Amino acid sequence: MSDYYIARRTKGLYSSTDKAPFKLSRSKIDLSLECPRCFYIDRRLGVGRPPGFPFNLNSAVDTLLKKEFDAHRKNGTKHPLQEHYGIDCVPAAHEELDTWRHNFTGVQYHHVPTNFHVFGAIDDLWQNSAGEYVVVDYKATAKVGKIDALDAPWHIGYKRQMEIYQWLLRHRGYQVSNTGYFVYCNGMLDREAFDARLEFDVTLIAYTGKDDWVDGALGNAKKLLDGSDIPEASPTCDYCVYTQARSVVEKN
Repeated sequence: MSDYYIARRTKGLYSSTDKAPFKLSRSKIDLSLECPRCFYIDRRLGVGRPPGFPFNLNSAVDTLLKKEFDAHRKNGTKHPLQEHYGIDCVPAAHEELDTWRHNFTGVQYHHVPTNFHVFGAIDDLWQNSAGEYVVVDYKATAKVGKIDALDAPWHIGYKRQMEIYQWLLRHRGYQVSNTGYFVYCNGMLDREAFDARLEFDVTLIAYTGKDDWVDGALGNAKKLLDGSDIPEASPTCDYCVYTQARSVVEKN
């Protein structure tokens, strides 16, 4: 067994007898909805899904966008994208923003009914003229056509991500707008040559979040982790389908 899985089996696992709050990230909440079986095996038994390859280009886009918006944050001015779309917002100057952006801290809240220490790292935070905070998430991809809507089935994960961030900030006592924004950067594939330069078409997509499902999802996650039996797999989980198919082949 690799060192990766040995570490996962012995660190940070859920125990119903532990009185300390259990750390549960935004992505693990999403996992509990995506596939209860994968969630249980990960957080209760310590074997997570195989890690994916790092998206270094996406990370570079995130870093550069943060630098852009931070420059306007410092000056108290609107970013050109906000001007172009006529958005009633400026980048919010908040003393905890750097902490809220960090993957291992993020925005944190102790959910007493489940004793979960819930956290999630935001990309950006804007503020409108009403004083409400506006959650912003950066996305990067490369596909043919303009991206101006979140209408694909897999976009549900993006929407839940936004709503959990809104939920976290509200439970920290902040006034949060229902409307959040996705800054979507799409690598342009119609150029004649690369020329050591990748150009992006950047769109701003508004999304009206509804976070009333989060408390129920946390309660369900708690119920799953308190159970003594491994839950059934989601029929749409590629990881579980692969595991089951491989098991059948190996038995034959």
